[in-house]
Amino acid sequence: GADNPTSASLTRQGSAGATFRQTVIGAKFNGPDIFGGGKITGSVYADFFGGGGGTLNQLLRIRVGSIDANWKNTTLSFALDKPVIAPREPDSLAQVGVSPLTAAGNLWLWQPQVRVEQRFKLRDAIGVRTQFGIYQTSESGTGQTSDTLARSRPGYESRIEFSAGGESHRIEIAPGFHASSTRILGQSVPSRIFAVDWLMRPIARVDFIGTFFQGENMGIIGGLRQGVTVVGNQAHAVRGQGGWAQVKVRLTSRLSANIFGGQEDDRNRDLLRGATAKNQSYAANLMYKLGTNILTSFEASTTRTSYLGSGVRSFPHYDLAIAYLF
Repeated sequence: GADNPTSASLTRQGSAGATFRQTVIGAKFNGPDIFGGGKITGSVYADFFGGGGGTLNQLLRIRVGSIDANWKNTTLSFALDKPVIAPREPDSLAQVGVSPLTAAGNLWLWQPQVRVEQRFKLRDAIGVRTQFGIYQTSESGTGQTSDTLARSRPGYESRIEFSAGGESHRIEIAPGFHASSTRILGQSVPSRIFAVDWLMRPIARVDFIGTFFQGENMGIIGGLRQGVTVVGNQAHAVRGQGGWAQVKVRLTSRLSANIFGGQEDDRNRDLLRGATAKNQSYAANLMYKLGTNILTSFEASTTRTSYLGSGVRSFPHYDLAIAYLF
C-alpha cells in the first residue's frame, strides 16, 4: 500500500500508477488580540493518506497543525508537527504521504507537542532563536509490540538557532537535543539524540540545507522503526547516526532544481539478524511553474537498504507531479 516506499523490499516488486492522494488542503486563521500585545493565530493541513493504497477508502487525514499565541519576541504553540530538533524538510512533490527521506536521515514524525520560542536580536542582521518543547513520542518506533510497552511517552527537546544575514545572503545553524525514556518489560530504555541543522545561502540563487543527528532509540521520533532490541528479558537502545542534505538552485524565476540525499546507519552490534543495518535514499527533481498557480515536477530517486545477514536491496522510483495551488 505504499505509494513511495521508504525502504527497499527484500523481494523485488515493481508497479506503476497515478493518484490524487498527494493533495494537501490547508487553512490558516488569525484570531483575536490577547494581553501583552499578543495575537492568536493557527493553521491546519490535511491530505488523503488516511486509507489504504489498494482500497477506495481514501480518508482525509490531518498532517500538521498548530494554535499559536504570538508576542513580539515570544511564541507559545500547541501543535501537531515535526520534532523541535528537526524542523527542516527536503523539497519534493513526490513524497507527500510521509516526509521526504523518511527512515533515511529525516526525523519527521508529526506528533502532538507544546513548545515555547524566544527570539533575541543581537544586531541588525544577527539573531538568536531558542526553542523548548514537550513532544509526545511514538513508541511503536521501537519496533516492539509487547503488551508491556507504554505506547507514548513525553520527550523533552531544545534547540538554539543562530542566524546572520538577510534574504540574499544568509546562514542559520542550530544545535538541538532530545531526551525521553521508553518503558518496556518493566525497564526504562533511554532515548538521547543530539542534532544540528543548518541553512547556508552564499548567493541568492543557491541554498544548502540539512540535518545531522546521533544518538540512541531514534525510531520514536521518526528514525528507523527499530529503536529498541530485546534479547531474552533484557531491553537495550539501538545506537546510530544519520542525516540528510539538499542543494537547491533557482535556475530562473520559474525553474528550480533540487538534489538531496540522506541515510540512517544503526550500529550492527545493537541489532538482531534481519534488521536494517543502513538505509539510504537519494533524489533529484526539477520544479517548473507553468503559471502563477500551476507547478510541475519530475523526480528520480533511489533507495538502498542494507539488511543484517540478508544483503543489500535497492530500487529506483520515478515521479511526475502536477500541482494546482489555490
